[in-house]
Amino acid sequence: MRKVVLYIATSLDGYIASPDGSVEWLPTADQDYGYADFLASADATLLGRGTYEQILDSGAWPYGKLTNYVFSRRPPVAEAHASVQFVSDEPVEFVRELRQQPGRTIWLIGGSTLASPLLTAGLVDELMLLVVPRVLGSGIPLWRHQAQPQTLQMLRTQTWPDGTVLLHYKLPKKD
Repeated sequence: MRKVVLYIATSLDGYIASPDGSVEWLPTADQDYGYADFLASADATLLGRGTYEQILDSGAWPYGKLTNYVFSRRPPVAEAHASVQFVSDEPVEFVRELRQQPGRTIWLIGGSTLASPLLTAGLVDELMLLVVPRVLGSGIPLWRHQAQPQTLQMLRTQTWPDGTVLLHYKLPKKD
């Protein structure tokens, strides 16, 4: 069975984007933070509509070599990259079926509205949280309501000289 990994950056105070949805506070491309190695392990992405549009606003579509599933109740406004499929299905059932198909890691890019039901359903196998040493004060939160507390198993940590920290956890299996 394929694994789903939520690999996401957050501010120290738990925001994944500024109030307007921008991520200009993220570190520049001077440091890789393990991103290239992780990206090489994936062959699919899961994105909410807001995250998809935020990536599009940043320039050319960067994930053309992956199969990209964008969850949205609205049809696309413009023609999407050939690697992008819009999904109006309920995310939990869609991801349950996708995990059964052959392939490599499925990267849950975000946002938190999409991640929350997948976490609650136990469909996220690992969390790779890149904590950026910035305090935003407000914005789009990393965490949405979770039905129950979860204890995570630490797989590894990594730090960089700029204070950025990667926290890599395994999530518990749900019955």
